Amino acid sequence: MLRAGKHRNIMGQAVAVDLGATRTRVAIIGEEGQIGERREARTPAKESDPSRLAGFLSALISEVRAGHQEESLSGIGLSVAGPVDIIRGVLVNPPNMAFRDVPLREELSRIFHCPVRMVNDCHAGVLGEMHYGKGQGKQDVVYVTISTGIGGGVISGGRLLLGRKGNAAEIGHFLVDNTYDLPCSCGHRGHWEGYASGRFLPWFFAEWCRFHAKPHWGPDTAEEIFASARQGDDDVLRFFRELSRINARGISDVIVAYDPEIIILDGAVMQSNADLLLPDMREFIDRFLPLPEIVLSELGGDAPLLGAAVITGGYETGFGDFRSAG
Repeated sequence: MLRAGKHRNIMGQAVAVDLGATRTRVAIIGEEGQIGERREARTPAKESDPSRLAGFLSALISEVRAGHQEESLSGIGLSVAGPVDIIRGVLVNPPNMAFRDVPLREELSRIFHCPVRMVNDCHAGVLGEMHYGKGQGKQDVVYVTISTGIGGGVISGGRLLLGRKGNAAEIGHFLVDNTYDLPCSCGHRGHWEGYASGRFLPWFFAEWCRFHAKPHWGPDTAEEIFASARQGDDDVLRFFRELSRINARGISDVIVAYDPEIIILDGAVMQSNADLLLPDMREFIDRFLPLPEIVLSELGGDAPLLGAAVITGGYETGFGDFRSAG
C-alpha cells in the first residue's frame, strides 16, 4: 500500500498520462507538481487493436516532449480507466473502451527507454488530491469521479487501498437500485454507473419516463438533460429527484464501506452540474454514520493527471508485488 500524506518531489522531467474512456490527457509535470506542456485528444473509441492504443499514447507523449528533448525523461506515469493489472502493467478489460489486455507499461517503456508505472485512474485521482488538493493532511479520504463512468479511490488510515491487482474501490459497480433494474457497462444490473454516469444517464431518463408513463420526447444526451433542467422542465426536474436518490445511495454505500472524513467529488458530469446534483443528493444520504465533509475537487479535473505524476518517482509501498511492478 502506498503511504499517503507525504509530499514527494518529482525528480527531473516526468510525463503524466490520464487515459480516460472519452478523452486522454498528457502533460509534463514539474518537480513540485506544476503542469507544463500538455496535450489532449479524444481516446480512440472504435478500434480495438492494442498497438493502436500504444501508438496513440506515444504520439501524444512525443508531442509534449517536442520542445524539451534536451531534458532527460525520469519516468512516465499512467492513470488508466480500469480494470487494470498493475503487477503486469496491463490495461485489462475496461467496460467503457474497446481495448482489451493491452501491455501499456511494456510498450511505452520500450519506446521511451524509461520507467513506466501504471495505476487505476481513480487511485491516481485520490493520490493527486492527497498531494496537491483537498486531501492534504487527511488520513481517510474517498475520491469519487462521475464522468463517462463512475469510479473511486480510497485512502484509509493514510494508505491507498489497492486490492489484489490494483482495482479496489470500483464503487461505480455498487448495487444502488432494483426498481428500474438497468444494465451496467459491465453486463450486470442495478449498478450506480448504469444510472448516473454520463454514458448511461440518458438511458436512465428514458426508462424513468417509461416507468412513470411520461412522454419521452427527448432530450437524448446528458448535456441536453441538464440543459432542460436548467430551463425548468418539470418532468426533468422530477427525474433529477430520482437521480439524486440514486447518487445518494452510492454515496451512502461509500460512507458505510470506508467511513471517510472527506469525500472529494470530481469528473465532468459532477463538476459541470454540481448545482443540480448536490443539494438533493445531500438530503437523501443515509445518516447511519456521521456525514463526512463532501466537497468538489479544486484541481480543475487534473487530480488523476497529478496522481500519475506522483508515481513516476516510484511506488512507496508495503504491498509486496506492487513494488516490483515498477
